[in-house]
Amino acid sequence: MGNTTMSLYRNSAWFLKGMTEFTRSAFLSAAKHFVEKDLEVSMAGRVFMITGANSGIGRATAMAIAKRGGTVHMVCRNKDKAEEARADIVKESGNKEIYVHILDLSETRKVWEFAEAFKRKYKALNVLINNAGCIMSERDVNAEGLEKSFASNVMGVYILTKGLIPLLEKSAEPRVITVSSGGMLVQKLRTGNLQTEIGRYDGTMVYAQHKRQQVVMTEQWAKTHSNVHFSVMHPGWVDTPAVANAMPDFYQSMKDSLRTPEQGADTAVWLAISEATATKPSGSFFQDRRMVSAHLPLAWTHSSQLEQQKFMSVMEDLAKTFQPH
Repeated sequence: MGNTTMSLYRNSAWFLKGMTEFTRSAFLSAAKHFVEKDLEVSMAGRVFMITGANSGIGRATAMAIAKRGGTVHMVCRNKDKAEEARADIVKESGNKEIYVHILDLSETRKVWEFAEAFKRKYKALNVLINNAGCIMSERDVNAEGLEKSFASNVMGVYILTKGLIPLLEKSAEPRVITVSSGGMLVQKLRTGNLQTEIGRYDGTMVYAQHKRQQVVMTEQWAKTHSNVHFSVMHPGWVDTPAVANAMPDFYQSMKDSLRTPEQGADTAVWLAISEATATKPSGSFFQDRRMVSAHLPLAWTHSSQLEQQKFMSVMEDLAKTFQPH
């Protein structure tokens, strides 16, 4: 099957799957099978870090955890928006253990520095939630010469997670949850052209590739760090500012069927706080509190163990070049 036919098949299969599984009504029907008491837990004394916590899914996740007494470190790019969100979360949850850290995940060296400084200052981190995401409409590079969305979605997630693993490993029942996207279902892992220097720059497809890369990173980390529980989840199609800005046509045509940020955050919250999570295999992909396949049937998006390891070693070498000495 030619590439065009393949991508047409993948996109149609994806859209049909989306219409039946990623919408608001799909969430409501899945929710009928949720176990209420999974989320009826106190998180007092547990420490969470959430990237992109000032809006959308990240904010809804922070709010849910704050209401259950967890300590929340909000990692955000925009100070004003972050402080405003923090004030709302404190007010609504009555929990004052909410801290703001200003970091742009696309600034690679700063991500290293942030992880190192955090480990020096804090003695525990139980759960890391990699939620921040970035879709660029055109190709742009950061100060280190990395394509910005790759720097943010992939390199930033890689460095932050790797940097914090030693702290997670010292903490009780550590977990790492990465918020992916259904778009990754139409992408097969690439180990080359990571900066999209070759070919046309299509922001949504680049983003979808990054979300595939996050799934692969999660699967690989689960193998190498057996004492941390890793998972990756798909929130469904959610009504967030990011979606409205990056995909205006999709947003306009689908906005009545999109999930609320709370519905989109539900599985991330469940993975972060429920005891049920610990019973699932590390490295799994989740949707609406269920383990699901990270691939569409017949879409040929699987990659070999060798390709996955090659990708991880490319990431490791690249990350090292930005490490502060």
